[in-house]
Amino acid sequence: MTTAPTGLSGLTHPAKGIACMVAGGALITLNDALMKWLVGDYAVGQILFVRSLFMLLAVLVAAWRWGGLLALRPRNLPGQFVRATMVVTSTFCFVTGLQYLNLADAVVVSFCGPLFITALATPLLAETVGWRRWVAVIVGFAGVVFIFRPTGGSVQWAALWPLAASLAGALRDILTRRLCATETSLSILLLSTSVVAVVGLATAPFGWPRLAAIDLGLMALAGFLLFGAHYLLIEAFRLAEAALVAPFKYSNVVWGILFGFLLWGHVPDSWTMAGTVVIVGSGIYILGRETRRRPRPA
Repeated sequence: MTTAPTGLSGLTHPAKGIACMVAGGALITLNDALMKWLVGDYAVGQILFVRSLFMLLAVLVAAWRWGGLLALRPRNLPGQFVRATMVVTSTFCFVTGLQYLNLADAVVVSFCGPLFITALATPLLAETVGWRRWVAVIVGFAGVVFIFRPTGGSVQWAALWPLAASLAGALRDILTRRLCATETSLSILLLSTSVVAVVGLATAPFGWPRLAAIDLGLMALAGFLLFGAHYLLIEAFRLAEAALVAPFKYSNVVWGILFGFLLWGHVPDSWTMAGTVVIVGSGIYILGRETRRRPRPA
Protein backbone atom coordinates (compact mmCIF):
# COMPACT_ATOMS: atom_id res chain seq x y z
CA MET A 1 0.00 0.00 0.00
CA THR A 2 1.28 3.45 -0.89
CA THR A 3 2.31 5.69 2.00
CA ALA A 4 4.77 8.05 0.38
CA PRO A 5 3.62 11.60 -0.29
CA THR A 6 2.97 12.67 -3.83
CA GLY A 7 2.20 15.99 -5.47
CA LEU A 8 -1.33 16.99 -6.33
CA SER A 9 -0.66 17.17 -10.05
CA GLY A 10 -1.16 14.20 -12.32
CA LEU A 11 -3.39 12.22 -9.98
CA THR A 12 -5.30 10.14 -12.52
CA HIS A 13 -6.53 7.15 -10.52
CA PRO A 14 -10.25 7.89 -9.97
CA ALA A 15 -11.29 4.24 -9.81
CA LYS A 16 -8.67 3.41 -7.17
CA GLY A 17 -9.60 6.48 -5.15
CA ILE A 18 -13.28 5.57 -5.24
CA ALA A 19 -12.50 1.96 -4.25
CA CYS A 20 -10.54 3.21 -1.23
CA MET A 21 -13.42 5.51 -0.25
CA VAL A 22 -16.04 2.74 -0.49
CA ALA A 23 -13.89 0.19 1.39
CA GLY A 24 -13.03 2.78 4.04
CA GLY A 25 -16.74 3.49 4.45
CA ALA A 26 -17.39 -0.21 5.09
CA LEU A 27 -14.80 -0.30 7.89
CA ILE A 28 -16.11 2.92 9.41
CA THR A 29 -19.65 1.52 9.43
CA LEU A 30 -18.44 -1.58 11.28
CA ASN A 31 -16.71 0.71 13.75
CA ASP A 32 -19.96 2.67 14.18
CA ALA A 33 -21.78 -0.57 14.97
CA LEU A 34 -19.30 -1.26 17.76
CA MET A 35 -19.65 2.31 19.05
CA LYS A 36 -23.43 1.91 19.11
CA TRP A 37 -22.95 -1.16 21.30
CA LEU A 38 -20.51 0.54 23.70
CA VAL A 39 -21.69 4.13 24.04
CA GLY A 40 -24.56 3.26 26.36
CA ASP A 41 -22.19 1.93 29.05
CA TYR A 42 -19.08 4.11 28.77
CA ALA A 43 -18.18 7.79 28.48
CA VAL A 44 -17.51 9.07 24.96
CA GLY A 45 -14.06 10.37 25.94
CA GLN A 46 -13.19 7.01 27.51
CA ILE A 47 -14.12 5.12 24.35
CA LEU A 48 -12.19 7.56 22.16
CA PHE A 49 -9.10 7.31 24.36
CA VAL A 50 -8.98 3.50 24.52
CA ARG A 51 -9.82 3.15 20.83
CA SER A 52 -7.09 5.65 19.95
CA LEU A 53 -4.49 3.66 21.88
CA PHE A 54 -5.10 0.64 19.67
CA MET A 55 -5.15 2.85 16.58
CA LEU A 56 -1.72 4.16 17.57
CA LEU A 57 -0.51 0.59 18.01
CA ALA A 58 -1.70 -0.21 14.48
CA VAL A 59 0.04 2.90 13.11
CA LEU A 60 3.34 1.91 14.74
CA VAL A 61 3.12 -1.66 13.44
CA ALA A 62 2.32 -0.38 9.95
CA ALA A 63 5.27 2.01 10.09
CA TRP A 64 7.56 -0.84 11.11
CA ARG A 65 6.37 -2.81 8.08
CA TRP A 66 6.17 0.05 5.56
CA GLY A 67 9.11 2.38 6.03
CA GLY A 68 10.10 2.77 9.69
CA LEU A 69 10.25 6.07 11.54
CA LEU A 70 10.64 8.04 8.30
CA ALA A 71 7.06 7.13 7.44
CA LEU A 72 5.92 8.84 10.67
CA ARG A 73 7.89 12.07 10.33
CA PRO A 74 5.62 15.09 9.75
CA ARG A 75 6.75 17.72 7.26
CA ASN A 76 3.85 20.14 7.70
CA LEU A 77 3.25 20.16 11.44
CA PRO A 78 0.91 23.21 11.52
CA GLY A 79 -1.28 21.71 8.79
CA GLN A 80 -1.37 18.38 10.62
CA PHE A 81 -2.50 20.03 13.86
CA VAL A 82 -5.25 21.93 12.04
CA ARG A 83 -6.47 18.66 10.51
CA ALA A 84 -6.38 16.95 13.91
CA THR A 85 -8.43 19.81 15.34
CA MET A 86 -11.02 19.26 12.62
CA VAL A 87 -11.14 15.54 13.47
CA VAL A 88 -11.81 16.27 17.15
CA THR A 89 -14.33 19.02 16.35
CA SER A 90 -16.29 16.84 13.93
CA THR A 91 -16.50 13.94 16.38
CA PHE A 92 -17.61 15.92 19.40
CA CYS A 93 -20.06 18.15 17.49
CA PHE A 94 -21.84 15.11 16.07
CA VAL A 95 -22.04 13.35 19.43
CA THR A 96 -23.35 16.56 21.07
CA GLY A 97 -26.02 16.87 18.39
CA LEU A 98 -27.22 13.35 19.15
CA GLN A 99 -28.21 14.54 22.64
CA TYR A 100 -30.84 16.85 21.12
CA LEU A 101 -31.79 15.27 17.78
CA ASN A 102 -32.92 11.82 16.80
CA LEU A 103 -30.36 9.79 14.87
CA ALA A 104 -32.08 10.11 11.49
CA ASP A 105 -32.11 13.92 11.55
CA ALA A 106 -28.50 14.11 12.74
CA VAL A 107 -27.25 11.69 10.09
CA VAL A 108 -29.08 13.50 7.27
CA VAL A 109 -27.56 16.84 8.28
CA SER A 110 -24.09 15.30 8.63
CA PHE A 111 -24.27 14.11 5.02
CA CYS A 112 -23.97 17.74 3.93
CA GLY A 113 -20.22 17.08 4.06
CA PRO A 114 -19.84 16.16 0.36
CA LEU A 115 -21.77 19.30 -0.56
CA PHE A 116 -19.36 21.38 1.52
CA ILE A 117 -16.39 19.64 -0.12
CA THR A 118 -17.75 20.25 -3.60
CA ALA A 119 -18.36 23.91 -2.76
CA LEU A 120 -14.92 24.40 -1.19
CA ALA A 121 -12.88 22.31 -3.65
CA THR A 122 -12.62 25.19 -6.12
CA PRO A 123 -11.47 28.01 -3.77
CA LEU A 124 -9.27 25.82 -1.54
CA LEU A 125 -7.93 23.18 -3.94
CA ALA A 126 -8.30 24.90 -7.33
CA GLU A 127 -10.28 21.92 -8.61
CA THR A 128 -12.82 22.37 -11.37
CA VAL A 129 -16.33 21.19 -10.44
CA GLY A 130 -18.76 21.19 -13.35
CA TRP A 131 -22.52 21.59 -13.05
CA ARG A 132 -23.12 17.91 -13.80
CA ARG A 133 -21.11 16.82 -10.76
CA TRP A 134 -22.95 19.42 -8.68
CA VAL A 135 -26.27 17.94 -9.80
CA ALA A 136 -25.06 14.38 -9.09
CA VAL A 137 -23.95 15.33 -5.56
CA ILE A 138 -27.29 17.00 -4.84
CA VAL A 139 -29.16 13.98 -6.19
CA GLY A 140 -27.07 11.75 -3.93
CA PHE A 141 -28.00 13.86 -0.93
CA ALA A 142 -31.65 13.61 -1.97
CA GLY A 143 -31.24 9.83 -1.83
CA VAL A 144 -30.09 10.12 1.79
CA VAL A 145 -33.19 12.18 2.58
CA PHE A 146 -35.29 9.45 0.93
CA ILE A 147 -33.78 6.88 3.27
CA PHE A 148 -34.05 8.73 6.55
CA ARG A 149 -37.06 10.99 5.82
CA PRO A 150 -36.42 13.41 8.72
CA THR A 151 -39.47 14.88 10.41
CA GLY A 152 -39.52 18.62 9.95
CA GLY A 153 -40.84 19.29 13.44
CA SER A 154 -37.72 17.91 15.13
CA VAL A 155 -35.21 19.84 13.02
CA GLN A 156 -34.44 22.92 15.12
CA TRP A 157 -31.46 24.98 16.18
CA ALA A 158 -29.79 21.84 17.53
CA ALA A 159 -29.29 20.76 13.90
CA LEU A 160 -26.42 23.25 13.87
CA TRP A 161 -24.35 20.68 15.80
CA PRO A 162 -24.26 17.95 13.11
CA LEU A 163 -24.08 20.70 10.48
CA ALA A 164 -20.94 21.99 12.18
CA ALA A 165 -19.67 18.40 12.31
CA SER A 166 -20.15 17.99 8.57
CA LEU A 167 -18.40 21.29 7.86
CA ALA A 168 -15.47 20.32 10.10
CA GLY A 169 -15.36 16.94 8.37
CA ALA A 170 -15.30 18.61 4.96
CA LEU A 171 -12.42 20.87 6.01
CA ARG A 172 -10.63 17.80 7.39
CA ASP A 173 -10.96 16.04 4.04
CA ILE A 174 -9.79 19.08 2.09
CA LEU A 175 -6.81 19.45 4.42
CA THR A 176 -6.11 15.75 3.90
CA ARG A 177 -6.00 16.35 0.15
CA ARG A 178 -3.49 19.17 0.59
CA LEU A 179 -1.38 17.33 3.15
CA CYS A 180 -1.05 14.33 0.83
CA ALA A 181 1.34 16.45 -1.25
CA THR A 182 3.98 16.33 1.51
CA GLU A 183 2.85 13.91 4.24
CA THR A 184 2.62 10.15 4.41
CA SER A 185 -0.70 8.58 5.30
CA LEU A 186 0.82 7.12 8.46
CA SER A 187 2.17 10.46 9.71
CA ILE A 188 -1.28 12.02 9.23
CA LEU A 189 -2.89 9.18 11.17
CA LEU A 190 -0.27 9.30 13.93
CA LEU A 191 -0.76 12.96 14.79
CA SER A 192 -4.56 13.03 14.41
CA THR A 193 -4.99 9.91 16.53
CA SER A 194 -2.62 11.25 19.20
CA VAL A 195 -4.63 14.47 19.50
CA VAL A 196 -7.91 12.53 19.78
CA ALA A 197 -6.35 10.35 22.51
CA VAL A 198 -5.20 13.40 24.49
CA VAL A 199 -8.62 15.07 24.23
CA GLY A 200 -10.34 11.83 25.27
CA LEU A 201 -7.99 11.43 28.24
CA ALA A 202 -8.84 14.96 29.36
CA THR A 203 -12.37 13.75 30.12
CA ALA A 204 -11.16 11.19 32.69
CA PRO A 205 -11.74 13.49 35.71
CA PHE A 206 -15.46 13.52 34.87
CA GLY A 207 -15.66 9.81 35.71
CA TRP A 208 -14.95 6.68 33.68
CA PRO A 209 -16.70 3.35 34.39
CA ARG A 210 -14.61 0.23 34.96
CA LEU A 211 -13.87 -1.55 31.65
CA ALA A 212 -15.08 -5.11 31.18
CA ALA A 213 -12.65 -7.41 29.38
CA ILE A 214 -15.04 -8.10 26.49
CA ASP A 215 -15.67 -4.38 25.99
CA LEU A 216 -11.94 -3.70 26.00
CA GLY A 217 -11.65 -6.22 23.18
CA LEU A 218 -14.44 -4.49 21.26
CA MET A 219 -12.70 -1.12 21.66
CA ALA A 220 -9.48 -2.67 20.41
CA LEU A 221 -11.29 -4.05 17.37
CA ALA A 222 -12.86 -0.64 16.77
CA GLY A 223 -9.42 0.95 16.90
CA PHE A 224 -8.01 -1.44 14.30
CA LEU A 225 -11.07 -1.00 12.08
CA LEU A 226 -10.82 2.78 12.30
CA PHE A 227 -7.11 2.66 11.47
CA GLY A 228 -7.84 0.72 8.30
CA ALA A 229 -10.76 3.00 7.44
CA HIS A 230 -8.88 6.26 7.83
CA TYR A 231 -5.84 4.91 6.01
CA LEU A 232 -8.05 4.03 3.04
CA LEU A 233 -9.82 7.41 3.16
CA ILE A 234 -6.51 9.28 3.17
CA GLU A 235 -5.36 7.19 0.21
CA ALA A 236 -8.62 8.00 -1.57
CA PHE A 237 -7.85 11.73 -1.40
CA ARG A 238 -4.27 11.03 -2.49
CA LEU A 239 -5.38 9.13 -5.58
CA ALA A 240 -8.24 11.32 -6.85
CA GLU A 241 -9.79 14.76 -6.61
CA ALA A 242 -11.70 15.57 -3.43
CA ALA A 243 -14.85 16.59 -5.31
CA LEU A 244 -14.82 13.23 -7.13
CA VAL A 245 -14.39 10.81 -4.22
CA ALA A 246 -16.35 12.76 -1.57
CA PRO A 247 -19.84 11.80 -2.90
CA PHE A 248 -18.95 8.12 -2.47
CA LYS A 249 -19.20 8.68 1.26
CA TYR A 250 -22.88 8.08 0.61
CA SER A 251 -21.95 4.42 0.26
CA ASN A 252 -21.81 4.36 4.08
CA VAL A 253 -25.61 4.34 3.98
CA VAL A 254 -25.54 1.25 1.77
CA TRP A 255 -23.10 -0.47 4.14
CA GLY A 256 -25.35 0.49 7.04
CA ILE A 257 -28.32 -1.22 5.38
CA LEU A 258 -26.26 -4.34 4.69
CA PHE A 259 -24.75 -4.63 8.18
CA GLY A 260 -28.09 -3.79 9.79
CA PHE A 261 -29.65 -6.75 7.98
CA LEU A 262 -26.76 -9.14 8.69
CA LEU A 263 -26.30 -8.21 12.37
CA TRP A 264 -29.82 -7.29 13.52
CA GLY A 265 -32.10 -8.60 10.79
CA HIS A 266 -33.37 -5.15 9.83
CA VAL A 267 -35.06 -5.31 6.41
CA PRO A 268 -35.10 -1.97 4.52
CA ASP A 269 -38.46 -0.68 3.37
CA SER A 270 -39.29 0.60 -0.13
CA TRP A 271 -38.23 4.18 0.70
CA THR A 272 -34.83 2.95 1.86
CA MET A 273 -34.35 0.85 -1.26
CA ALA A 274 -35.34 3.78 -3.49
CA GLY A 275 -32.88 6.07 -1.72
CA THR A 276 -30.12 3.49 -2.06
CA VAL A 277 -30.70 3.24 -5.81
CA VAL A 278 -30.49 7.04 -6.09
CA ILE A 279 -27.27 7.19 -4.07
CA VAL A 280 -25.53 4.41 -6.00
CA GLY A 281 -26.77 5.79 -9.31
CA SER A 282 -25.39 9.27 -8.62
CA GLY A 283 -22.01 7.80 -7.69
CA ILE A 284 -21.85 5.69 -10.83
CA TYR A 285 -22.76 8.74 -12.92
CA ILE A 286 -19.92 10.78 -11.37
CA LEU A 287 -17.45 7.95 -12.08
CA GLY A 288 -18.66 7.72 -15.66
CA ARG A 289 -18.30 11.48 -16.17
CA GLU A 290 -14.80 11.40 -14.69
CA THR A 291 -13.73 8.49 -16.89
CA ARG A 292 -14.93 10.25 -20.06
CA ARG A 293 -13.46 13.61 -18.99
CA ARG A 294 -9.92 12.34 -18.39
CA PRO A 295 -7.66 11.02 -21.17
CA ARG A 296 -6.80 7.34 -20.97
CA PRO A 297 -3.25 6.91 -19.53
CA ALA A 298 -0.58 5.41 -21.77
